[in-house]
Amino acid sequence: MAGALTDYAEKKLLDHLLGKAAYTMPTTVYLGLLTADPTDTGSATSEIPTTGGTAYTRMAITASMTAADPTAGSSSNSAAINFPVAGADWGNIAFFGIFDAPTGGNMLMKAPTNTTRQILAGDQYVVSPGQLAASLD
Repeated sequence: MAGALTDYAEKKLLDHLLGKAAYTMPTTVYLGLLTADPTDTGSATSEIPTTGGTAYTRMAITASMTAADPTAGSSSNSAAINFPVAGADWGNIAFFGIFDAPTGGNMLMKAPTNTTRQILAGDQYVVSPGQLAASLD
């Protein structure tokens, strides 16, 4: 995930770096699944719904992400990220979003998945170790 910061995260970090307003990092960040590009605005309208028996939920990833590598400047998941088994069809997963809350909140980063995958009822979406790599390139 050569992720792009959302407009929200860009503003927060720029204000912080320039000494205009401190940015308090989230205690936990969450990975969400989207069926379309959320654009730089971080729109979550294409995120899988949590209603209708989907069994979808964002997954906490703070503990499974490595500290940023000082040479490569990236962080990746050191453990598998297992989403719940789909209770209904989720559609074609095409984008990841990293959020600062388990529901609602703000999208901080977004990136396309390596491959689009259709998730039907009974399927489980798993992000294998090393598959989610975040950088600020």
